[in-house]
Amino acid sequence: MSKADEIFINMCNDILTNGVSTEGEKVRPKWDDGTFAYTIKKFGVVNRYNLQEEFPAITLRKTYIKSAIDEILWIWQKKSNNINDLNSSIWDEWADESGSIGKAYGYQLGVKHKYKEGEFDQVDRVLFDLKENPYSRRIMTNIYVHQDLHEMNLYPCAYSMTFNVTGDKLNAILNQRSQDVLAAGNWNVVQYAALLMMIAQVSGFKPGELVHVISDCHIYDKHIPIVKELIQRETYPAPKVTLNPDVKNFYDFKVEDFTIEDYVTGPQIKNIPIAV
Repeated sequence: MSKADEIFINMCNDILTNGVSTEGEKVRPKWDDGTFAYTIKKFGVVNRYNLQEEFPAITLRKTYIKSAIDEILWIWQKKSNNINDLNSSIWDEWADESGSIGKAYGYQLGVKHKYKEGEFDQVDRVLFDLKENPYSRRIMTNIYVHQDLHEMNLYPCAYSMTFNVTGDKLNAILNQRSQDVLAAGNWNVVQYAALLMMIAQVSGFKPGELVHVISDCHIYDKHIPIVKELIQRETYPAPKVTLNPDVKNFYDFKVEDFTIEDYVTGPQIKNIPIAV
């Protein structure tokens, strides 16, 4: 099994065994039929992935790695908040008639801020610091901007990245306020691992550790039997994921610059109910 499989199975078992139910509490999400969507949850889950060991994709079921990368490029490279710039339909239910999701995600990364070294948006500031001052302990982004929350169609779930150089390796901490384990459990890991690989390459480092910190890590009530079946499946070795070494500028990366080999998985789970 991949290390990501092991982490995912252990996380799910911990939630199912030791988690706390929100049934009967005041919750926001609802199912399509209007009933409240309750969860069983754990607080403060921390998972560590060493990208020098393997690419952290689970094999219990297929994670659509290239679609995940397309989304992270939409947010971090295009700095877009419009689903017309995205090659999937995962954001459709949160978009307005023009395709906008409001002042969320990519919009926040594209806002320019003044620093003593000049004016940068958050992504360019990270790239600048990794070139000019790589051992800084201040290299981070944050898209949970309180003054703009009322204009976001969805509050950011994965909201902050902190980058840290150790020797010749670039590491990062991904902070996430909330995670639907079944719907997005490995998706976020895969896309931010890919992001770390890209930023490390253009900054002259090897990708190191991705530490994923989740405040509210939960399994929805309707997902429990699906998760129980999923974590009993056969597993396989992690896929080999490589990046085109010729790309030296972050804004030149394309999904096609990632090569995925030997990705053997169990069957996909279709039509997962999503609480909104």
